[in-house]
Amino acid sequence: MKLVARKIQRIPRPGLTSGPEPALPRDAGAAPAFTLQVMTYNIHKGFSTGNARFVLHQMRDALERADVDLIFLQEIQGAHAYRQWLIDDWPNAPQSDFLADRRWPHRAYGKNAIYDAGHHGNAILSKYPIRFWENINVSGSPIASRSVLHAEIALPQVDQPLHVICIHFGLIAAERRHQLSVLARRIRSHVPGHAPLIIAGDFNDWARQAEYQMRTHLGLMDVFVTLNNRPAKTFPVWYPVLAVDRIFYRGATPITCRCLKDMPWRRLSDHAALYAAFSLALEPAARDRLIEQPL
Repeated sequence: MKLVARKIQRIPRPGLTSGPEPALPRDAGAAPAFTLQVMTYNIHKGFSTGNARFVLHQMRDALERADVDLIFLQEIQGAHAYRQWLIDDWPNAPQSDFLADRRWPHRAYGKNAIYDAGHHGNAILSKYPIRFWENINVSGSPIASRSVLHAEIALPQVDQPLHVICIHFGLIAAERRHQLSVLARRIRSHVPGHAPLIIAGDFNDWARQAEYQMRTHLGLMDVFVTLNNRPAKTFPVWYPVLAVDRIFYRGATPITCRCLKDMPWRRLSDHAALYAAFSLALEPAARDRLIEQPL
């Protein structure tokens, strides 16, 4: 992918087919900015709803057509001793490597749950270098293992690293409160207040309790609430009624967002995918060079 620093503009995404693309703000005097496109997707270990079909190959095709810069993945299988023998087209590599291999050269995988047959967890796929990553245990009990994956991304011509955190929180409210508390401590101790930050994943927060905490205590906004006045409903994908998957941000300007719940996404995971685009300020030298270029 060729890096282009540009003003806010319409971003055609031929791989995103769910509904009309919303109009973007037009401001002829806007400062040049770096545009970053992200997705979050709970891939259900590569299976369709009800584990009816193994569709990891079709998921890879859909993600590659979307061709975003950064992908947050949940329920991604790192290894499974039985399925690799039972399923004919099970990949020889971990699912994060299989999905990233042809398009995203940088990736991080953090184990979320470990069992006798293998493990699964969260992953971040990136077109830009990952300077650092760490998997943080946020489990509230030994029965339900949970973690969050924190990484720093080096974006060209942006004067500070982008912090990203991939989330998969628990189903029980008390469990989620503990996990959110650990997340808040992590952000306060490791993410500078002026640094751009994107947190995305499966929050299981249909009651919007985490959303309130993220906004009031951490200064993070849900991109769908900002642009559409309500969170996106993503589960179940065939008739979404619950807003469990989210994209939160601070230190960036949202441009557009879409919930991917129609074809081909409807036949893939049991969750819909979420897409968003943001603009980030360029470092002063890059901004000055861009402004000085003749039209």
